[in-house]
Amino acid sequence: MKKNIVLYKRIPDDQQAKLAAYFNVTYFDGINDQNREQVKAALANAEGIIGASSPIGAELLDCAPHLKAISTISVGVDQFDIADLNQRNIRLMHTPGVLTDTTADTIFTLVLATARRAVELSMMIRAGKWQNSLGEAYYGVNVHHKTIGILGMGRIGCAVAKRAYAGFDMNVLYMNHSANQTAEQQYHAKRCELDELLKLSDFVVITLPLTNETTHLINQDKLRLMKPSAILINGARGKIIDQNALIDALKNNTIRAAGLDVFEVEPLPAESPLMTLDNVVLTPHIGSATDETRYDMVVTAVNNLIAALKADKPSSNWFNPQVS
Repeated sequence: MKKNIVLYKRIPDDQQAKLAAYFNVTYFDGINDQNREQVKAALANAEGIIGASSPIGAELLDCAPHLKAISTISVGVDQFDIADLNQRNIRLMHTPGVLTDTTADTIFTLVLATARRAVELSMMIRAGKWQNSLGEAYYGVNVHHKTIGILGMGRIGCAVAKRAYAGFDMNVLYMNHSANQTAEQQYHAKRCELDELLKLSDFVVITLPLTNETTHLINQDKLRLMKPSAILINGARGKIIDQNALIDALKNNTIRAAGLDVFEVEPLPAESPLMTLDNVVLTPHIGSATDETRYDMVVTAVNNLIAALKADKPSSNWFNPQVS
């Protein structure tokens, strides 16, 4: 007899068909106020759920007494209360690895776009304001041979370090809870404390997960440690930066510029002061948003759920292996 699962995100037809070959699938296009009660009813007999972007908290889990596994189509797991899942003995699967290079590419896009003021100058041309050769008021800054400080040296941080060192001859600093031998040996990265990294770096790049410890890690005091010429890049989670403090720092030229793919509230509200600033490049959480990577993430998540509901010990991508 097939097990029951809930799918709460639209996925490619071939991958939904693969799920249907293994499970009885109840599908919802997201979880919202209009379908929440139907989702709760479907969870009553579900042993697995798969999807992304919607928080899965106690309200829903209380309706799922038979739930054994959750497969999120993401590497980040901040939509879940891990301690609660552990207490309920629910396996959480995620998709690290498949999005590493794509996200690192996005981060370096922000590095280059902010350094060379690409978006600002593109808008100037579109507005018909390019009338003669540009003066120094419109100059950007070099990326090559500068110092990049990376907060978090996991897979994505290491991929950013590779691009910085091998592609742009950058000096690499990093902050991490433990030493990363690959980064140190292959990219000559130097591990240091946060304050030192902020003071020395020309570019500060965030690749940390969101936790209680990293929430508002970059606040007003930390921004003041950065060089006035420094550029801050966030390709991780918006809440790692105190966004109001960053807005003040950008307005007051405490730092030169910022490149942001993530925000405290998403989608970014139209009235956000960030919308009015020329010295910030904004992208709508596109870190892994390529056709190839998003498809690979779905494939990985589907395989994760199949493994989690079949195997005694799934072989990979198990975020909380302490549960049985």
